[in-house]
Amino acid sequence: MTKKIHILNGPNLNLLGTREGSIYGYVTLADIEKNCREECARLGVELEFAQSNHEGELVDLIQRAGESADGIIINPAAYTHTSVAIHDAIRAVNLPVVEVHLSNIYAREDFRHHSYVSPVALGTICGFGPAGYILALGALTSHLPE
Repeated sequence: MTKKIHILNGPNLNLLGTREGSIYGYVTLADIEKNCREECARLGVELEFAQSNHEGELVDLIQRAGESADGIIINPAAYTHTSVAIHDAIRAVNLPVVEVHLSNIYAREDFRHHSYVSPVALGTICGFGPAGYILALGALTSHLPE
């Protein structure tokens, strides 16, 4: 049976390519999705890819993943540092999760050093730009049962 991974992206990631290029680079979210789809095809994994600027919608997407996915990759963006609701949703679905950040959140402002997602994730990949998503796909698929 084909494994299914949901990649979920939080607020302002729809602005990649035009937003703070010195921090986030100039690759768009569509470019990241294309690269992830190519990697999933290579890995033989099915992919759902979504982005929302709304915390409640991200909670809904996590819950939906709990019904049909084998794992989640999430870039919660600013909600990383504020959302107990996303933490609780991830905990509730009981799926393996990898947290991804384009920038190194630990090299930025102090308020970005705390993640509500990390305690409920297998691991966190940060600071590698768009390549972090590909690293996360490899890490997550290696933890999925055969």
